[in-house]
Amino acid sequence: MTSLLVTGAAGFIGSHFVRHWLGKHPDDTVVALDALTYAGTETNLADVADRSVFVQGDIGDGPLVERLLTEHGVDLVVNFAAESHNSLAILDPARFFRTNVLGTQALLEASRRVGVERFHHISTCEVYGDLALDTDEEFTETSPYRPRTPYNAAKAGADHAVRAYHETFDLPVTITNCANNYGSHQFPEKVIPLFTTRALDGKPLPVYASSDNRREWIHVVDHCEAIETVLFKGRPGETYHVGTGVEASVEQIADHVLDELGLPHSLKETVPDRPGHDRRYLLNSDKIRTELGWEPKVPFEKGIKETIRWYADNRDWWQPLLDRSPVVEGRWT
Repeated sequence: MTSLLVTGAAGFIGSHFVRHWLGKHPDDTVVALDALTYAGTETNLADVADRSVFVQGDIGDGPLVERLLTEHGVDLVVNFAAESHNSLAILDPARFFRTNVLGTQALLEASRRVGVERFHHISTCEVYGDLALDTDEEFTETSPYRPRTPYNAAKAGADHAVRAYHETFDLPVTITNCANNYGSHQFPEKVIPLFTTRALDGKPLPVYASSDNRREWIHVVDHCEAIETVLFKGRPGETYHVGTGVEASVEQIADHVLDELGLPHSLKETVPDRPGHDRRYLLNSDKIRTELGWEPKVPFEKGIKETIRWYADNRDWWQPLLDRSPVVEGRWT
């Protein structure tokens, strides 16, 4: 049996990972740690509450983390905890550096002191900066870091801390940089649930002026499978890209939502770009595919339809969360 500490466990990807892991490894111990900021909710873990240990706390609280690692005999740490919304990072950048950089360092230090078998860190494609819309270039695991926003920079700082603890202290770490995730239980500030929930309420969909800017998309279930693969097969000290090669622009996402719900495209409303709005991200994921044998399974067309329908069918999940969001898109002061 294995014991895991999963941080950011009440958030979107973290809660999917907890459910995924307990579904595949029901005898393992999962300690779910989350600070329950505005984007985290214990309801995301309701269906596994009797099979996991939930602790409300901050990854920056070193003594708490060290106690949890010791008391539960934690073998693996999987770090999802992060402030992750680019728009909020423009309004309150300090909170991103506190959580993403200093919090990750505190988590690393506790893991080093206890001596965990693996520390896995979830990063993002955004640490590399952006790509031109008309290029064939992709980001590889050796691409230089060129973050352009406070969120990007804070995640880059966390990645550097993780690598430093491997090089300096020989902490067995792995990192995955992932494409944009989508799926159920995503806080309705992110683009797919934002567009879907607003469309369901008959409100306009705020499409940035640079509507051709595009992202690579991966279903959250495929991402969880990739993390599990890296935990079992990945080499300590290595970074693996988790991507699909499937891209869609913000305007195409809006069209998917409106078409699936049978609503007019006139609901699209152009809003000013946020500062530092990246044009395009695309990850080369050959390494994880060839070395570890992982590949995505959920086709984008199928996955996004199912995701939109989930929000349409689960208003009772997202309705109470709407007032929590601290950002109004387009208001950057």
